[in-house]
Amino acid sequence: MRIAVLGTGAVGRALAGRLAELGHEVSIGTRDVAATLAQTAVDGMGNQPFTVWAQAHTQVPLLTFADAAAGAEVVVNATSGTVSLAALTAAGSDNLAGKPLLDISNPLDFSKGFPPSMSVPDTDSVAERIQAAFPTALVVKTLNTMTATLMVYPRQLADGDHSAFLSGNDAGAKALARELLESFGHTDIIDLGDITTARGAEMIMPLWLRAMGALGTSIFQFKIVR
Repeated sequence: MRIAVLGTGAVGRALAGRLAELGHEVSIGTRDVAATLAQTAVDGMGNQPFTVWAQAHTQVPLLTFADAAAGAEVVVNATSGTVSLAALTAAGSDNLAGKPLLDISNPLDFSKGFPPSMSVPDTDSVAERIQAAFPTALVVKTLNTMTATLMVYPRQLADGDHSAFLSGNDAGAKALARELLESFGHTDIIDLGDITTARGAEMIMPLWLRAMGALGTSIFQFKIVR
């Protein structure tokens, strides 16, 4: 499958690398290719410059958002939730039309420090705003409730059967998202319902952040026991 991953941070790198490892034809998108390649310092989240990652993933080209999305069958939004609409606008509505669009973003506002606040109220979600802005895209919210490593290697935890969620209006797009998650190793995938249920998945983040602070690690996950 031809897959464009939009976003060059930890989440974008983890997803692009794992998808390429699984044999997909993957590109990774950024707003400004030259600026991304010019980065030389560790960023505020502790990520190495993109070029360090790129040297280990030479099969994944770095393209503009628009070029990456144009050549893809599936698009993954791995940008920050506060800039996702701008990034997808740069990708171009025509390049998203009719395609599954997996939204991994979270509406986290770090402007007042840590822990961040939610930039979208619980009467809405980033995923719904993306679907409204790009009505012909097939938006599926998923994987936003865990750290990047566990998104793509869920079996790193002793209990690898922790829960992942899907929200979206299109059954076919959700089936494809489920297939990709299963290829990563996820086994407990819960379909929450239509795109409005993404509010619940996004609102898990305040609890996740507090749990990370209490545990001193991001390598943990939630499981729905039933």
